[in-house]
This record gives sequence, C-alpha cells and structure tokens, in this order.
Amino acid sequence: MEEYTSSIRFDQRLAAVDIRGSIAHARMLGRQGILDAAEADALVSGLQALLQDIEAGRVSFRVEDEDIHMNVERLLHERIGPVAGKLHTARSRNDQVALDMHLYMKQAIAEVMAKVRELQAALVEAAERHLDVIIPGYTHLQRAQPVRLAHHLLAYFWMLERDHARFADTLRRTDMMPLGAGALAGTTFPIDRVQVAEELGFASLYENSLDAVSDRDYLIEFLAAASILMMHLSRLAEEFILWTSEEFSFIELADAYCTGSSMMPQKKNPDVAELVRGKTGRVYGHLIGLLTVLKGLPLAYNKDLQEDKEGVFDTIDTLLPALTLFAGMVRTMRVREDRLAEAFARDFSNATDVADYLARKGVPFREAHAVVGRLVLEAIRRGTNLAGLPFEVYQAASDRFAPDIYEAVALERVVDARTSRGGTGREAVLAQLNMAKAVLGE
Repeated sequence: MEEYTSSIRFDQRLAAVDIRGSIAHARMLGRQGILDAAEADALVSGLQALLQDIEAGRVSFRVEDEDIHMNVERLLHERIGPVAGKLHTARSRNDQVALDMHLYMKQAIAEVMAKVRELQAALVEAAERHLDVIIPGYTHLQRAQPVRLAHHLLAYFWMLERDHARFADTLRRTDMMPLGAGALAGTTFPIDRVQVAEELGFASLYENSLDAVSDRDYLIEFLAAASILMMHLSRLAEEFILWTSEEFSFIELADAYCTGSSMMPQKKNPDVAELVRGKTGRVYGHLIGLLTVLKGLPLAYNKDLQEDKEGVFDTIDTLLPALTLFAGMVRTMRVREDRLAEAFARDFSNATDVADYLARKGVPFREAHAVVGRLVLEAIRRGTNLAGLPFEVYQAASDRFAPDIYEAVALERVVDARTSRGGTGREAVLAQLNMAKAVLGE
C-alpha cells in the first residue's frame, strides 16, 4: 500500500519549491499573530537549513512518509522539535501541493521559453550564414519550386515563435496562487493570502477555494503547448533525417549528434533527430493521459490528481534536452552545396516560372500550364532540364517565347522573383531576418 500510493520517488524534485512556499507561509503566520515570532523564526531558519542539506545531498527521503510534504515535515521535526508541527497551521496538503506545482511550473515554463529562444537564435544564425544557398522546395515530397535555405529555416523560426507565445500565455494562468484554499473550503485562521502571493511572486490569486485545489488546467495547457512544440521539432527532425540520407545529401550533421552502426562501418545515423521524432509520441501520450485522469473527477481534491506529476515532469525532461540538442545540430550542420548543384541539374522546379512568363505575355495560364507540361516531357526525353532545351523547341511550343526565357529560368532569378512579403526572394528573406532579429532582441 505504501509503495503503491507513495509519490516521493518522483515528487522529491519539488523539495526546493515546497520549502520556499513553507517559508513564506511561516512568515505570514508570524506576521498575522497566528504563531508567535519565535515560533515563526524557528520554522523559517529550520526550513532554510533543511534546504541547504537537501541541495547538498545530505538528506534521505522515506517512502513511508508518502510524499515530499510529509518528508519535509518529518525532517524539520528532527531538527527543531515539536514546533515543526505548527507549520501546517491554516494549510492543507491539497493547497500545498497545488502551490508547489504552480511554483515549479513557473520555473519550468520560463526555462522552456529560454531554450526555445536559443533554438530560434541558432536558426537565425544558420539562415544568415546560408542566405544565398538555394535548395529544392517540396510539396507532397515532390519537387515544387526552389527556395532559399534561409527561407526554409526561418519557417521553423516562426513556428517556434508561436510556441513561445503559447508558453507565455500558459505562464499567465500558471502565475496564480492557490495557497490559502485549505483542503477545499478555505480556513478559519486570519491568513493574508495577498501577502504570501507577493512574497512568492505570484501575479494573482485563485478566487475560489474549490477551484484552487482541483485546477490542473495550466498543466494541460503546458502539455498541449509542449505537444505542439514537439510536433514542430519532429517535423524538423524528419527533414534532417531525409536531408542527411544519401538520396538527398543536402546537409551533414556533426558527428556529436550521430552514431555509428555496430555492424556496418560506413553508417552515420542521425540518432538525435530520430529520438526527438520518437519521443514526440511520448509527450502526446502525457497530454491525453492527464486529460483522461481529469475528465470524470468531482470537486475538489481526489487522489487521482497525484497522476498529474510524472507525465509533466517527463515532458519537461524530454523537451529541454531536445531543444538544446537541436540548437547544436543547427549550428554545426554542414550544407552540401555540391550536392545541391547536382540536384538542380536534373530539376524542373522552375516550370511555374515558364508558365508565368507566358501568362505575362497574354497566354491564359491554363494554356501556358499545358505548354510547359509538354516542354518538361521533351526535356525529360532529351535528358536535360528546361534551361538545357534549344530555343527552337521553345519557339515550336509557343511563338510568345523570346531568347530572354533563359534568364527567366535561371535558378537565382526564379528564387529572387518571389519578392512578395514572406516570399523566398533575397530582399524578402532579408526583411524576414530583420524581423526575426527584432523578436530575439525583445
């Protein structure tokens, strides 16, 4: 029974915030005259000394004490005696654990947001470094139109910017203090919740004691934001996995982020990217798990709520290293410009520009589309691309073609023709880069 119901094996990571909350609570009890000054001072100094011992690794927690709160109370009692029992005045474990999770998640969300910014900075640096590198762009994983590598990388910057905003929004609803709700109905003691909230740095209070001890919405929001972020990382992971394959060979990842094969000496496997892709499902599972735990719970506290922690902790432990490793991979990747040149030698991703060329000369786009389709077939038959077709072939396809068609299909011209805001043209990408830098500067 003790082993099954105990949470100390995972909630011991709450020790520092648990003690921080208890110190604020003890000070408030002293200021309000609920405890005398000597008792409050003994509790505060005892808790401070206990925290130092915990951080130094000089403390052992016991399963029979069930959770971090009872372990701290027992350890405090061993140090300062019976006065330790007064710490729980005007407080329940229900509002105490809620407080601990709010304090812990405020720190965790801030750390995730900082790591998101680090990855965004790495993407901006890589985009600047490879501003004039052009890669094939895809739809349906088929060659579509050429784009700047910088443009492609910045797409992930803006995804991450939305992630950052989601975590910032989640942080607002995490920054609420539940302490003072008691078990579910408040307390008969003359506590000062506002004073405690100010000391602990909370922006607001829960205004309903039932809601305060039973709310886990902020954890669901965190897991939802984390799931979307992991989905974005998984998409980038998939592209890195494709791009490092021999079939693409667009980039090479640094050895530090890859492993070899136990059997095949030539292998260089993108294990970090593959693990991030795999662990995405794990984070999704934690979101669905907590939603399922909460869906049938009556107010207020139920032991089921103990299940809110492990999935959240595991998500944090999954997210933070994934963001750190991706920032390193982006910063150290080598772009294979030689292989990109080979890829464009057999490429038809400038076909739309030939159709646009005819459309600008008065040919209905659908007709121009058909003309270019026949030109592509002819180029395939000849073993070349659109730039390699003789001019007479163009003239035979349409009398609207002039010798300047070769300028229109040149790779750099094709890319830089996309001058619309948010496009892949050089000036448009530079504008994007400046906006991204402004975001990072904020």
